[in-house]
Amino acid sequence: MTWTLLILAVFWLAYSNGANDNFKGVATLYGSGTLTFRSALSWATAATLAGSVLSIALAGSLAKTFSGKGLVPSELLQGSSLLIAVASAGAVTILLATVLGMPTSTTHALTGALAGIALIASPDRSGFSKLASEFLAPLLVSPLIAMVGASLLYVLFHRVRVRFGVTRETCVCLGQCAPVPVRLRMDGAALMASPLDGGPSFMLGSQRDCVERYDGRLVGIGAQTAVNGVHTFSGLAVCFARAVNDTPKIAALLLAAGASGALVAYWKLGLVAVAMALGGILSARKVAETMSKRITDLNPGQGLTSSLVTAFLVLIASRFGVPVSTTHVSCGSIFGIGIVSGTARWRTIGQILLTWVTTLPMGAFLGAGTYWLLSG
Repeated sequence: MTWTLLILAVFWLAYSNGANDNFKGVATLYGSGTLTFRSALSWATAATLAGSVLSIALAGSLAKTFSGKGLVPSELLQGSSLLIAVASAGAVTILLATVLGMPTSTTHALTGALAGIALIASPDRSGFSKLASEFLAPLLVSPLIAMVGASLLYVLFHRVRVRFGVTRETCVCLGQCAPVPVRLRMDGAALMASPLDGGPSFMLGSQRDCVERYDGRLVGIGAQTAVNGVHTFSGLAVCFARAVNDTPKIAALLLAAGASGALVAYWKLGLVAVAMALGGILSARKVAETMSKRITDLNPGQGLTSSLVTAFLVLIASRFGVPVSTTHVSCGSIFGIGIVSGTARWRTIGQILLTWVTTLPMGAFLGAGTYWLLSG
């Protein structure tokens, strides 16, 4: 019975994680009009599954990926009550944020659950100094670094674009057709344009919302093609890296209990990977709309800038073992774009920040309560 409860709790946690996190890497692709929601979700799911598969191959290093050591006394870490309480509290915290359409961090929900359990199980031995130094500090610093980085990189990219003569054209949505350059004459008539024409121009396209496109070439490649290619690659890199990190982090709750061995580890990781993919496919829409549309308006260049900053910071942090949240970094970079472009929606940003502040204490409250009930 206990083992069944643990499996259900971990599956629920993985599903909630996928619903809240799977789309974050491709949010700027959808928000900038580079991909439709369905296309972006499909690519995100594929990259997530690929990252989960890689994490399965690296199953031997799971103990280093996520551990409650330093927060909870060692003798409690493998108890079934603790594992079920952590998984359940994390799942409820993340799912609640997802229902509200707010992006938040699974890492901080799980850390909060561990801290809450430590507070009631062994208050005199709880490692709250580690909580402040290793989790709260990155929580505060990483979004600020992402904001500054995205703002500076956007200014740099703007200067590079002007230097290479790449111009922006507006896509005006008039029915289902391929994008076609159009010129306005003095008498008000619209004519098909050639690349040699001068003056302002706009595009006729099939996007639901009007977006900006780039006209010109960079290193022999069409500017729009180059932007879309790099943008897509960086977004998928974020999805991939997040899955490599989160799959074993969640599966560690299963691996800490029951039988051991490589084959057993593989099916436990596989269960988490499938649940994460299902969560993204079935329940990602609300968080996707918040990150893609509600924080700020994005054109393809701005989306590319945000995506590159997120990918760079997440990969660097992973390389040096700094526990940053992909959620905080990706949102922080979008915040930076909105601020520098003057289109930031502060109401939405305030709601997201409030969600971040409440995630850890919510996880702590639920973790402590669940552990108290299970342990009698």
